[in-house]
Amino acid sequence: MNDLTSMSDLPAFRRRGGLRGRSLIPVGGERDVSVNRVPRDILPLPPEETHRSIAWRPGIFGALDIGTTKMTCLIGKGEADGSIQVLGHGWRRSHGIRSGSIVDIREAEAAIRATVGQAEEAAERRMDSLVVNLSCGRPLSRLVDAQIPIGGREVTAGDVQRLIAEGQARAWMEGREVIHTLPIGYVVDSIPGIADPVGHQCEELATRMHVVDMNSSALRTLDAVLQHAELKLDGLVASPFASGISVLAAEERELGVTVVEMGGGTTSLAVFCEGKLLHTAQIRVGGLHVTRDIAGVLSTSLETAERLKTMYGAAQMGSDDQREILSVPLIGENSDRLVRLQRSKVISVIQPRIEETLELVRQSLDNAGLGRLANGRVVLTGGASLLEGIVPVATRILGRPVRMGKPQNIYGLPETAAASAGFSTAAGLLAWAAGADRDFGDISAPEPRPRGLVKRLVGFIRNNV
Repeated sequence: MNDLTSMSDLPAFRRRGGLRGRSLIPVGGERDVSVNRVPRDILPLPPEETHRSIAWRPGIFGALDIGTTKMTCLIGKGEADGSIQVLGHGWRRSHGIRSGSIVDIREAEAAIRATVGQAEEAAERRMDSLVVNLSCGRPLSRLVDAQIPIGGREVTAGDVQRLIAEGQARAWMEGREVIHTLPIGYVVDSIPGIADPVGHQCEELATRMHVVDMNSSALRTLDAVLQHAELKLDGLVASPFASGISVLAAEERELGVTVVEMGGGTTSLAVFCEGKLLHTAQIRVGGLHVTRDIAGVLSTSLETAERLKTMYGAAQMGSDDQREILSVPLIGENSDRLVRLQRSKVISVIQPRIEETLELVRQSLDNAGLGRLANGRVVLTGGASLLEGIVPVATRILGRPVRMGKPQNIYGLPETAAASAGFSTAAGLLAWAAGADRDFGDISAPEPRPRGLVKRLVGFIRNNV
């Protein structure tokens, strides 16, 4: 079993009507989009059959990436050629989230309302349900083996469902809910490497599945927050899985690749090989930790530290960094004073944290027990991956070829590199909502009699994700 272990206070809010009903918008510092708002109730809902489909078809879909430092909502229209056109996007600073987990329900709800409302206004369409990323609830990634007797007859699709149900039963743990069950391959009478066992005759059918589950109470909390925001959960997708769908080429997933999504509060990774998702992990270190390091060492505000990281930060020293002088305001008694320091001082704070994060990624890959399957190319994405010089540093520490990744086959995202990398997870969620890449093999058996809200919710997720 692989444990995926690993901003400030909410500004003043005022109520507003419009697309998200009781949504809250921060006063000051962000664009006021309340002028000339179309009443939410008169906007059309997407057709039921389009945004709830599990196979690719054109339609209107919504995705919500709940991150530690920001929330992103995308509303997109599926095209006949398999691409997605973004009709509207929303971006807000996160509140009530720490290391990917919801810690303040009211603040998280307000941030979700504002984010989704902004996207709805841009798309001129109301969404009643969204696909959401899984980053809370201490996700676990593990392999589960299952087998069932066939008795010498031909394997049917029903047998495959029974096999997956057996695997899900073996994967069950008290206080946990299974989110993904992904068969890695099938074994027919001890013959491995069977891609599709239907039609084979055998005595026994077996499989090894990659299972991702989460804490049940975290799922209940997430569902409650979305309900308060007048939204329904249309599916959960592990964050690195979503990023992989967004930024990886099909051939990369076939040959073997690891996507590392460097977010604000966490760094997530996913290993793909032979078109399958083999392993996911989450490290509870991200870009926000770099910002806090800068603020602490330089005695400046988090806002200034974030600006220094974004504008002058790098993952390694450059030849001119000692000659470039920066003016940095202090906090506390000397808040009106500016201190002059070399850019190299800022980088000297950033570099150790980035190296530590990449070392943890390497350890996670080494400990996953995947051997050569985890030795392929690494693709970096996420806002924290945009530091100058991070590719050579990652190549040195990970001992693997590294490239930067941004969303593919999706149009209408902001054109800046920072925005594109920051939208990787949301873009993957939107693609998944549209039915893209369901050939990863995420197969689930229906639950006969789900009991209670969470059981019904998980039953729906198992049947659709």
